[in-house]
Formats: sequence, C-alpha cells, structure tokens
Amino acid sequence: MGNRPELVRAAEAAAKMAIHSHPWNPKSRMAGVQLARLAGLKRTGVSLARIPPGSESFVYHAHAREEEWLYILSGRGTAEIDGSDYEVGPGDFMGFPTPSVAHHLRNTGEEELVYLMGGENRDCEVATFPRLGKKMVRLGDEVEIYDSGDAKGFP
Repeated sequence: MGNRPELVRAAEAAAKMAIHSHPWNPKSRMAGVQLARLAGLKRTGVSLARIPPGSESFVYHAHAREEEWLYILSGRGTAEIDGSDYEVGPGDFMGFPTPSVAHHLRNTGEEELVYLMGGENRDCEVATFPRLGKKMVRLGDEVEIYDSGDAKGFP
C-alpha cells in the first residue's frame, strides 16, 4: 500500500519536529510539529508539542477569534488560566472558547511535558498579551504588533 497524504506517520512527524520559542519569554522553549498541516488541513490546527522540564510554552495570552484547546499526553505541568495556577497531567483537557481568558503552560515536572494542542485557523485573529500591554493582529499571513496603550477609540 502506498502512502496517503491524509496519513501522517509517526516517523514523518518526528522528522519534522522543530524547536520553537517566543521572543517575549526567555523561558519559552518547546519542540513541536504541526500535524494538521502535514495532513493538508487548512481550517483546523493540531500540533504535537514537547516542553522540557523548567521551560514554558510561549507567553501568557488570550484569543479574540480563534478557539484553542490542549490535551496532556504525559508529564506534569502548571496551566495558568485567567490568573490562577492549576496542576495538569495526563488526560487533562483545556478548552478556550472565544473571546478566551488568558492562558499559558509551564513544565513544572521532572520529565518532558507532552501534549496535543489545536484550534481554528481563521483568516483573521487578534491576540492580547495582557502582562506585556501588547496586541497582535493577524490578517492572513500578515502580522502586526501594537502597544495596547496606543489604541484610540473610533468616533
């Protein structure tokens, strides 16, 4: 039987795994692969992510338009959700309907924290970084960052 573009084999996913970090968080370090894109999906995102002990996902943030979810496969961590910390482990699921509360994930355990994350891939997204006073606006592939204090009301 030949390979199917809809089927992503474990070896292919492992070969595409890449290290990511967020420039606004010096503790951000994770390895990940976008499984949904490898399978050709355009409107839905699903990624496999791994955070080493003592590291964090990206930066505390909230979404205005794209729903997001996380499912812990192995390891232990701390999820900060709307300003409160929650210990998370295998089998725990987090869902962030829009507009979402701010959230962030840290590996506070002794082993790698492995999880699936996913959500929507809409043509427009606005994300807020409340502790940094910044907003990100994405239209298609174009991304712009604004200081929240620069926003003006529209008359």
